[in-house]
Amino acid sequence: MARLLLILTSAFLALAACTPVPTTGPDGKPLPRVYRIKANDTAKIQFRVLDSVNALRAAAGTNELVLDSKLTAAAATHSRDMSVQNRPWHFGSDGSSPLDRVARSGYEGQLIGENISETYENESETVAAWMATPSTREVILSPRANKMGFSWFQEPNGKIWWTMVTGS
Repeated sequence: MARLLLILTSAFLALAACTPVPTTGPDGKPLPRVYRIKANDTAKIQFRVLDSVNALRAAAGTNELVLDSKLTAAAATHSRDMSVQNRPWHFGSDGSSPLDRVARSGYEGQLIGENISETYENESETVAAWMATPSTREVILSPRANKMGFSWFQEPNGKIWWTMVTGS
């Protein structure tokens, strides 16, 4: 009898531990899910963003952008530096501005703008958030831009620091 009671108690405790993990927070909004980027996803993500940005630009009647390796290098440097500083802002830990970073990368054109983000969201959600704000939307849709750099740095906890740089 004691053995049966022990088996039933164990089974009850095992089932009690199987409660579903909540997918919404106390405010009713979905809980953030970590978006993990794999090392071999770099080109896919960059071209997916380029395609998205060019579709938005086409809808606005603006010329297409092309990816630029020097602008992308400036974006990658800044994404990592924002993580080191643990704050999303346009100045580097050495006091550098977007203009300084673009010049250091060897880019000879004109900087149009820089968009940054600190998030757990994927690149599509990040571009959508930038489009929802007038100042960052202008960086994406500026008719003066014809080149784009796009990169990120992902921390071990999943937080992503995104940077987009446009130039002409």
